[in-house]
Formats: sequence, structure tokens, C-alpha cells
Amino acid sequence: MLVDTDTGIDDAVALLYLLATPGVSLEAITCTAGNVGARQVAANNLALLELCAHAGLEVAIGSEVPLEVPLVTTEETHGDQGLGYAVLPPPRCSVSTRHVVDVWLEAARCHPGQVTGLITGPLTNFALALRAEPELPMLLKGLVIMGGAFNYPGNTTPVAEWNTHVDPHAAKEVFAAYEGLPQEKLPVVCALETTERIECTPEHIDAIAAGAGAGPERLSPDEAEGTRSTNRNAVVACLSDALRFYMEFHRQHGQGYIAHLHDLFAAMVATGECGVAERLATVDVETQSPLTIGQTVADVAGMWKREPNARIVTGTDPEAVFELMVRRLSQLARMHG
Repeated sequence: MLVDTDTGIDDAVALLYLLATPGVSLEAITCTAGNVGARQVAANNLALLELCAHAGLEVAIGSEVPLEVPLVTTEETHGDQGLGYAVLPPPRCSVSTRHVVDVWLEAARCHPGQVTGLITGPLTNFALALRAEPELPMLLKGLVIMGGAFNYPGNTTPVAEWNTHVDPHAAKEVFAAYEGLPQEKLPVVCALETTERIECTPEHIDAIAAGAGAGPERLSPDEAEGTRSTNRNAVVACLSDALRFYMEFHRQHGQGYIAHLHDLFAAMVATGECGVAERLATVDVETQSPLTIGQTVADVAGMWKREPNARIVTGTDPEAVFELMVRRLSQLARMHG
């Protein structure tokens, strides 16, 4: 797998899940600006790899700004460093000297039909890779994208989801590049109408701690904001401190003391461990209107008379997602905490 990410809190949980999943071989992690700046994203990824004894995996930076619009980041959602209240030691490893585009193209060309791409941030880097190699979709085994919202409210504007809104022009280019390709090559899109069903609660974090033999880790909405974990297990403490911040954010916005783990769900779709229902569609992205910029529009009925360019996930099983999350992350924390 190749993972392109703008590592905030839910991206971090997705990465830990991938590191804990047997049979998943990460070629590299590529970084894009989104939740925080691209260089902070890279530092987060390096630190998380070292936390889990995976130091040495290539971490590369691509574009530090969107294709055409100014960069907007969201520290209010993910914390100043992108990991909520979690503070990890500065990484000892360095960022790769290679550009993201070179990483993607070399991996796809050296392993044609074998690499699955997972993109949990804005599509800037992948759009640049497509410009350099239009055949990239056919060289990859498949692609999973977390982004968009279809007939569902946005989480950034009334109609736009965060990743797409950060770089709508990149998203438009990516979907256009897939139009008319074989169905099995079309990107699988995990949009808000499914990812917002993945509601992490304090009980899930406590279950991870218990499964790791790390004792109770009980987050409570009654505790003061900013309370930090005292757990001796470093992985459990990192998860707890990151997700506490995310839960506080969701509560501030009237969604309850929960955390939407958008990117964890997309990662499980990419590994094939999470069975989902899909529908074919032709997706396009609004890039001109100040009112609706970043909106993703799906033509399912063929009204545009254009070929499909996406497989949109239409259903999932949140209970199964969290059972798998607890099992995988408990094992990770037990081994590396």
C-alpha cells in the first residue's frame, strides 16, 4: 500500500491500524497539507512510526499548497500539531529527499497492478502524480479515497467535505482522470454519509487499553478539557490524548462526546477487512461558485451521459469497524506500548 495523508487525529488512528494489520506492506507514506501544514504532517508520521517501532519507512513531502486556492488548515479540529493533546518525542529519522510524485510513480511502475493507494487528505499530491503519469490509475491495483459528501451535509461548508474543500481543483482533476476506465480500477470513495457513522466513544478507547493489558483508560465528558492520560502504555496514552481532543471538538459542535474516525474506515476499506456496499457514479467537483465550491456531485442515473469514474461506498457496519479497531490497536499497544 501507498498512503497519502494530511495526518491529523483520524489519519493517525488509520495509520496505527495499518501498522497493526498482518499482510499490509506499506511502501511509503506521502504527506500533503490539509489538517496541518505538510511539514508538520511529515513530523507526525515519522513520530508515529517510531512510536510503533517502524522507523525507517520512507516519509515524503509533496506540494505544501493546493493547486490553485490558498491553503487553509484546521488546527481547531486537530490541535496545533495535528495530534490533539498527544505529544510525541521529536522523530530521529528524517523526511525523504524524494518528492511525492517520484515515490508514487516508482512504486506503481516497479509493482504494476500490485499497489493499492489510500488517500486520506486532499488530493493535491495524487493530481500532480497523474499529471506526470496519466497511466497511473491502470498501474495501481486500486485506489481508496476518503472525501466528499453525496446528498449529505458537508462538514466544512453546508455542502463541502474538508478534504475536497481544501483542494477542489485537485479533486476535480482526479475524478476526471478516471472517467471511462474499467470498473475494477475506479476509486472507491468513502464520503461523509458513511464515515460519520464511525463514531468512536470513550468505551472504545477503554477497550483498547484493556485488550493491551494497560489497565483502564476511561475518558469522561465530565473531566476538564485538556485532561491528559497517565497511562504507562505509550500507544494507549497517545490514542487517548489525541482522541480526547477530537471528542471535545465534536461536543463543541453539538455532535456529542464522540470522534468521527473517517480515515480509519477508509483504511479498513483499503485493506479489504471491512466489507462495504458500493454504487457506480460519475463524480464531479464544483470549483467556480463561491457559494458551493468544493461540493461533490454524483450522477448515479447517467443524466450527464458520461462514463462512471467512481465507486461510492453506500453502507457499512460500524460495530464491525470498532471490533476490528479494538482488536488491532490492542495488539499494537501490547507489542509496542
